[in-house]
Amino acid sequence: MNINGFEIDEALIMENMMGPNAVRILEEMTRSVEIDEGMRILDLGCGKGLTSMFLAKKFGATVYATDLWISATENYERFKEQGMEDKIIPIHAEAHELPYADEFFDIIISVDSYHYFGFEDGYLDEHLAPLLKKGGRILVGVPGLKEEFTGEVPEELEPFYQHDYHFHTCQWWTELWKASKLVEGISSRELDCHQQAWDEWLRCDNEHAQEDIAMMEAEGGKYYATVFIGATRK
Repeated sequence: MNINGFEIDEALIMENMMGPNAVRILEEMTRSVEIDEGMRILDLGCGKGLTSMFLAKKFGATVYATDLWISATENYERFKEQGMEDKIIPIHAEAHELPYADEFFDIIISVDSYHYFGFEDGYLDEHLAPLLKKGGRILVGVPGLKEEFTGEVPEELEPFYQHDYHFHTCQWWTELWKASKLVEGISSRELDCHQQAWDEWLRCDNEHAQEDIAMMEAEGGKYYATVFIGATRK
């Protein structure tokens, strides 16, 4: 699979995706970010480690692949199979109980997962931003909305949409992060890869992907977006 000039094993991607193609989303998120070989990166909500492997392979950074749903042992075996066990440290942890020192990371990245926990008031300052070095970057990509739903969910989405999805617009996430006392330079936008990332997810054999086909057909490109939000640690 060619992702903006970067070749990655398509079978590996299709077998291990847990949502819209996180590697494609991450590639777009990191285009304008300087990532050096000596950096330490927290990949929060890494799933089966596809984004961690991308970061280690493309940039040579040391990645702390952290997830709640996938065990550290399972991910370690996958990293060993790809010859990346020396660059990626697998960690099993919940997003509110991260076992890291303050100011430990150069960059924090979260793709396709932050909306499950980061929607809470105060989460950013209480649990995440302190782990980032001064001047470090936090980059988040999540499923979101073009416009906030006001009142009821659109009728065509009612059979599929759950409020614990916490899908929101760029503006909603920006306003939430503006309350932070620890980050600055907040920016957000809808990512161009949205449709392709979803199309690739719907092509894989994952049972949840197959369930999402009807939802995306009903949505028809009218409501959903892939939202990026970034900021710098003060």
